Amino acid sequence: MMKTIHSYWAFIALVMLIIATVNAIIGYTSKKEFKNRDLRISLFTLIVMHIQLLIGLGWYFMSPWYKSIKASGIDASNRLLGVEHPIIMIIAIVLITIGWSKHKKKLNDTSKFKTIALFYSCALLLILFCIPWNQWLVG
Repeated sequence: MMKTIHSYWAFIALVMLIIATVNAIIGYTSKKEFKNRDLRISLFTLIVMHIQLLIGLGWYFMSPWYKSIKASGIDASNRLLGVEHPIIMIIAIVLITIGWSKHKKKLNDTSKFKTIALFYSCALLLILFCIPWNQWLVG
């Protein structure tokens, strides 16, 4: 059940991150005014990503990879899902959190969009790189 929740919520989290990133890039390149809508998109993405982190941590400690690592250590079969995926996802969510925090301190709209675009884009690239696509899309 937790794996299913983690997988479905991941779709929501990924779509929200793409929307927030694209919105920030468009806002930055178009020199738009940073409005409440932009704030809400970025904040909602931050919240969705943190929920995904909590679901992922719950699933991790119930997963067969964690039990395998605990029992016999890290090997090639459990390295991606048991080590690399969680660490890189945590780093990505830290980047999103830093981007959100830094944008609040910016005084002009262009700087706000630029900060969110930079940090959210880096997080998006890390996430896209480390999603276990063959397992996620199939089952």
